[in-house]
Amino acid sequence: MAGTKAGGMKAAATNKARHGKDFYAKIGRSGGKNGHTGGFAANRELARIAGAKGGRISRRTKAAE
Repeated sequence: MAGTKAGGMKAAATNKARHGKDFYAKIGRSGGKNGHTGGFAANRELARIAGAKGGRISRRTKAAE
């Protein structure tokens, strides 16, 4: 992992030389394709259960030390 801006530019150039000029476009395209898996937006009941658990946990008293 690059520590400076110059190091990042050098790493990007190396990646493009090894994997082609559209290396980062390929990564972005695959991320966009995989980003529609659902989660709470797809399952409202699961979201309701998780919210109830979080509410119960956040209202507990502090543990005795």
